[in-house]
Formats: sequence, C-alpha cells, structure tokens
Amino acid sequence: MSSTGSADWEIDRGLQARMAGGLFLVVVFPFAFAVALEWALSTIVPAVTAALTGVELDVSFAIDRRLLAAAVGIGLVAQFAVGDRLALSSVGARTLEREERPALQATVARLAQQADLPRPDVAVIETDAPNAFATGRSQGSATIVVTDGLLERLDEAELEAVLAHEIAHLKNRDVTVMTIAYLLPTLTYLVATGAYTILRTVFRSLEYLGTSHDDDARALAAVIVVVVTTTLVTIAVSALFWIGSFLLYRLLCRYREHAADRGAARLTGDPAALASALATIDEELTRTPDRDLRELDGGVEALYVAPLDFAQFTDEGDDGLLSKDLFPETHPDTAERIERLRAMQRERTVASA
Repeated sequence: MSSTGSADWEIDRGLQARMAGGLFLVVVFPFAFAVALEWALSTIVPAVTAALTGVELDVSFAIDRRLLAAAVGIGLVAQFAVGDRLALSSVGARTLEREERPALQATVARLAQQADLPRPDVAVIETDAPNAFATGRSQGSATIVVTDGLLERLDEAELEAVLAHEIAHLKNRDVTVMTIAYLLPTLTYLVATGAYTILRTVFRSLEYLGTSHDDDARALAAVIVVVVTTTLVTIAVSALFWIGSFLLYRLLCRYREHAADRGAARLTGDPAALASALATIDEELTRTPDRDLRELDGGVEALYVAPLDFAQFTDEGDDGLLSKDLFPETHPDTAERIERLRAMQRERTVASA
C-alpha cells in the first residue's frame, strides 16, 4: 500500500469547475423559477379565466425579490447546516462511538491521515445491501456511512478501497457541494406538492359550495377557475424546474465518481481492489429486492459508491422506462469504472516492472 498527502494530491480542475458551476446554478435557479412562474401566472391565468367564465382579470403576479433572496439564503444556510444530518436520518444510519468496530475505525482514521484530513465519523446502516457514501458540511465535519452488507461481503483490501473512495470525496470537497446542491430539487418539489395540496383541497371543497344567483355563480366560477388554473400552472412550472434541477444534480454526481475512483487508487495504490469491490457490490445489489433498495435510497441515492438500480418514478411491477429515459443515471456505468481502474492497475504494473 502506498500513501499520499495533501502536498501531492492531484487537484481535479474539471471537478472543481463543475462544482463551481453547480453552486452558481443553485443560486440562479430559484430566481429563474420565480421569473418563469410570474410570467406564466400573469399570462395564462387571466386568459383561461376569461375564456371559461367571461370574467376579465386585470392582475399580475409578482414575487418580491428581496423576500426571494432572503428565502434562498435561508434555504442554503439551512441545507448546509442540517443537510448531512437529514441524509443520515433518511437512511436510518447510526453513528458509531469511537470505540465501536475498532478495525473499521482504524482504517478510516489511517486513510484520512494519508489524505491530510480530519478524522471523519463513521455510521452504519443495518441492511444486507452493500454500499457506502460520505456526507458532511465540511472536511472537518463529515461522516462516512457503510452498510452491514458491505462489511460482510468485502475483504480487507476491497473495504479499504471503498473507504478510500469516500475519503477522496471529502478531499475533493464535492460532498459539501452535493449537500447544498440538493436544495434545488427539494425546493421545487416542495412547491409542486404544496400546489397540488391546494388543488386537491379546492376540489374537495366544491361539494360544500352552492349558490342560486347567476352573478354569484359566475363570480364563484371565476374564483374556482383562478385558483385551479393558478395551482395547475404552479405545478407545471415547478415540475419543469424540478426536472432541470434533478438533471443538474445527477450530472454533477456522475463526474465526481470518476474523480473519487482516481483518488481512491492514489490513496491505496491498489486500483484493482476498488474494481473488485465495485464488481461485488454491483452483483449483490442486482439480487436485492426493489423494496429494500428504496428503503436504502432515502433521497441520497446519488451519493452512494454504487448505484441503486431500481425504478424510482414508477409503481411496483412497472419496467421503470420513465426513470431511465427521462433522467441520466446517477453514476457512470459500473463496467466502465471497473475497466478504468483495471487500466490504472496495468499502468502501475508496467511502471513498477
């Protein structure tokens, strides 16, 4: 095994550029969303109301930019402050005390020291599905999460390689960026679900409303059309921006995995061990029921060392084509990652011959 420190760590400029661009879009997207929503509501709602009820509306919708900026700022700070804890809670991870699982803790501490990083905490998820991820607000406040299945199925060299992969994420600082970037799909999803709740409430309330006067009926119809149209437009615009932000999030995830693979190979000096670990994890995950994978997901699927291959946006028993066609995979192809790692191993073998 070889070691490295911060002095000779290879900085991935491509990863840095992508992460900087991602952070920029995290800030820009909410304002673009507000502008698009304002335009859609001010244009579509009056037109639909006039067409269906004959009532002319002279209204325009506007979102106060100062309030929006404050909300975005608060959201980013909140995501930065509690995003890692939410991630741990969502998958039921238990943070270990330092004296628990001493061999695992020692390996993590040694790899962190090699990378010139503060020692991260270690958490475990009770599941047979083998996987791991890292989360944290900063390099000094991070947690590496592993599953029981990972600890049971990998040998010592393979486990060290996976842990080195997660340490590399911390060294590259992409964990912090991904924690903040998840604000985008979360924000637009919450807006869409809130609008849907309003729409459902309106429809349920209709049965309790009634009037016999023509003017009252017309006014009531106009109110209903305005509320329903506003809600539908909000859901539609939110859905479009949710798709865009989710695409951005996934594309950021794909590139960072290659960077972490290279970092793990550099830390351990054994690319073949990570290749072997990925092959084992991938094989075991294909045997894991979708229900167990959904429980393991917890909204952090893109952070795992290996993808959870299940249909996220379809009902049980569906073939999942919608998810695969509409969104890019969260990870680069596992076979491609394995081949890259084996190529690194061949290069090392030739260089040392």
